[in-house]
Amino acid sequence: MISEPPAISAAVVLEQHGYPPTVMSLESIDGLDHVIFVYQSRGRWGSVARSRDPGLHGRKPVFRTLRALALSYFDPYIDKTGCVKGFGATDLRALGTYDWRLADGNVWKVERHLFEIPHQKISYDKARVARLRKKYVAYLDAHGGRKPVYYDRRSWTPIPAAFD
Repeated sequence: MISEPPAISAAVVLEQHGYPPTVMSLESIDGLDHVIFVYQSRGRWGSVARSRDPGLHGRKPVFRTLRALALSYFDPYIDKTGCVKGFGATDLRALGTYDWRLADGNVWKVERHLFEIPHQKISYDKARVARLRKKYVAYLDAHGGRKPVYYDRRSWTPIPAAFD
């Protein structure tokens, strides 16, 4: 299952400001993928993203490659079942005349397109993921189920006050 409405909304708005409508699919081992709007500024990649999980918000344009941007989501993506296993990016103009911008209903063709684009695999150490998952669960237990915002080397946009 892919959640992409905020990414599509960002693509619609930012396309009007000269940014290509490019989105990235972060593929998870548990099938709960995350889709973000990606953009370049001064040759660096950043993202616009929204999630119930604090670490999955947008990123400032500081990443040299899309892979580096995708990897910035690796640690915060780990929860009880999730872990990024790959990523793929696409310009939504590849959908041709399909009206993903002003559709009245669901835009299932966008979701199908995101499943079909090539995804680059992200290799990871299963022991490291197990350690991060254990840390995540311990944090939940210690903070009454509140999701963590302790990730090192933050380069994402500010955390909304609702998560502080």
